Amino acid sequence: MKRSRHAGIAIVAVAAVALLFLPAARIPAFYESFLYLIFYWIALATSWNILSGYAHYLSFGHGAFFGAGVYTTATLTTKYDIAFLWTVPAAAAVAALLAAGIGAVVFRLDRLRGELFALLTLAVAFVLATIVLNTPIDGGPGVYLSSVPLPKFGVGPTATIYLMGLVLAVIAVGAAYFIARSRLGLGLFAIHDDEDVAEAKGVPTFRYKMIAFAVSAAIAGAVGAVHAVYVGYVTVGGTFDINVAVYVVLMSVLGGMRHWLGPAVGATVIAASLYAFTSGDQVIIGRAIVALGLILVIVLLPDGVVPTALARWRRWLRLPPAKAAAVAAAPPRMAPGEAVVGADAAAPVLACADVQKSFGGIHALRGVSLALHPGEILGLVGPNGSGKTTLINVITGQYRRDSGSIALAGREIGGLAAHRIAALGVARTYQIPRPFAHLTALDNVVLAGSFGRLRGDPDTMRGEAQYWLEFAGLGGHAHRLPGELNLHQRKFLELARALAARPRILMLDEVLAGLTPNEIETAIALVRRIRDTGAAIVFVEHNMRAVLQLSDRLVVLNYGQVIAAGKPRDVVREPDVIAAYLGSANA
Repeated sequence: MKRSRHAGIAIVAVAAVALLFLPAARIPAFYESFLYLIFYWIALATSWNILSGYAHYLSFGHGAFFGAGVYTTATLTTKYDIAFLWTVPAAAAVAALLAAGIGAVVFRLDRLRGELFALLTLAVAFVLATIVLNTPIDGGPGVYLSSVPLPKFGVGPTATIYLMGLVLAVIAVGAAYFIARSRLGLGLFAIHDDEDVAEAKGVPTFRYKMIAFAVSAAIAGAVGAVHAVYVGYVTVGGTFDINVAVYVVLMSVLGGMRHWLGPAVGATVIAASLYAFTSGDQVIIGRAIVALGLILVIVLLPDGVVPTALARWRRWLRLPPAKAAAVAAAPPRMAPGEAVVGADAAAPVLACADVQKSFGGIHALRGVSLALHPGEILGLVGPNGSGKTTLINVITGQYRRDSGSIALAGREIGGLAAHRIAALGVARTYQIPRPFAHLTALDNVVLAGSFGRLRGDPDTMRGEAQYWLEFAGLGGHAHRLPGELNLHQRKFLELARALAARPRILMLDEVLAGLTPNEIETAIALVRRIRDTGAAIVFVEHNMRAVLQLSDRLVVLNYGQVIAAGKPRDVVREPDVIAAYLGSANA
C-alpha cells in the first residue's frame, strides 16, 4: 500500500531528473522555451490549487501575487542593482506577505466565503495593478529587464531560465504532494467540505487557511520573478492580465482540483495546446481544442482527469478501495473520558453558570446553569426552540456566549475558539449528520482523531480510526463515501468520528432522530457502551423513552431557561415540565 501511495511522486521525481539533464543534449532554444512555458503554468496552477482546490477558497486574484513577484524582481534588479537570484526569494516573500495581510482580515469574516472571496481577490488584483501603474514602480511605460545578468546554470540564457522554471514546477508539485499527505492537507480538505464542522472537530481553520494562502502566493511570486526575466519587458497590462487567473482555474479543473497532480496535468495539456499553435489561424485552433476539451471533461469527468483515471485504473486492476487500502484496527492510545493526571474525580467535568445568548432581539439562552460529572449521562430535553442545540453550540464554541461562565474541569472555555475547545476534549454530533462529503468514512474518523485531544499524524491514526468504525458497527464501510451510507449509518459515523477524538465530554444532539425502532435499540446500546468507556455525555433527545432509559439526571429547558433538573422520573412529573410539553389547562 505504501508503495502504491508513493508511486506517483516517484514517477514525477524520475521525470524531473530526466528533464534536468535535457539542456545537456543542446536541444534548440525553441524547445527549451516551450518547455519553460509548460513549467511556468504547472507552477502557477499548482500553487493556486493549494488554497483554492484543497480548501475551496476560489481565488480570481492569483495574478496579484504573480504580479507582486514580477515587479519585486523588476524593481530590485533595475533600480537597486541587486543580483537576480536574490530577488527570487524576495519576490516570494513579498507575495506571501501580501496574502497574509489579505487573509488576516478576510479569513476572520465568515461572510467572505465562496463567491465573495473570489470577487474580493479579483478586486485586489485590480487595486494592485492600479497602484503599480500610477507609482514609480512602473509609471506607465513598463520596465525593461533585458540587460539583467542571469546566473549561468546551463549552456545559455534560455537553458538557465528553463532550469529555473523546472525547479519552480518541482517545488510547487512537491509542496502540493506533501501538503495533501499531511495534517494540513487533511484539514484543508475538511474546510473544503464543511468549514464550521472542521473547526468543531479541532481543525485550526484560520491558521491553516493562512498557511495555504501564504504558500500559494509565495510560489506564485517566485514564478513571477523568473517570468520577469524571461519576457525581458514587463507592463501592468501584461502582468496583471485576467487570463492568468482564468487559465489556472481551467487547468486545475481539467486535471482535478482535489489531487496534488491534477493541476500539473491540466497545465501540461492546456499549455501544450495553446503554445503548439502560435501563428495565424492556428492560435484559434489551439484555443478551440482547449475549449472543447474542457467541455468534455466537465460533462464526462466532473472530478477531473487524474482522479477519474486513477479510479478507472483501480477498477481495471480489480482493486476496490476496501481491499487496496485495508486497515487493521488498533486499540486507542487513550480511552474517551480518560481524565488528565491530577484531576478531581468528584468535581464536575463541565459547569455552566448563568449562560446567556441572544440573536438580535431573540433570547435563546436566559441564564442557563447546569453541571456534568465524569461518567454521567445528563439528559437535556425541552420543546422545539427551547435552546438545547444553541447551548451545545455555545459550549463547543460555534457561538460565543454573551455572558456567563462555561468551565471544563475548572478551566474557563467560554471565550475559546471551537478548535481549541475540541482539543481540550469536547466532541459533538449533529441533529442532521454533517460528515465531510468527499472524505471516506475512515478518513472522516482519521481527521477527528488527528485533531482531537491526542493529536497525531493521520497515517498513525488509521488503525485507531478503524477501531472506532468497528466499535460503531461500520467496519465494513470504511472506504465508502458518506453519500453511499444510509441515515442510520451516517448517524453512527458521527458517533465514531466523535469518539476518535477521545473526548472527555460527548454531546449527542438528537442522535436517535429518524431511526427505526430496531435502530434506536442498537443506538441505545451503543450509547451505553460509550458511557462505559468513561466519557461524560450530554444527551439531547426528544424520544423520552430513550431519555429515561439512559439518563442519570435530567435537565429541562423551555424558552432558554432551566425549568427543572433532577432524577429523570421525578422531573417528568413536575407541573412546569408537563405544561411545557402539553400546555396548561387554562391555555
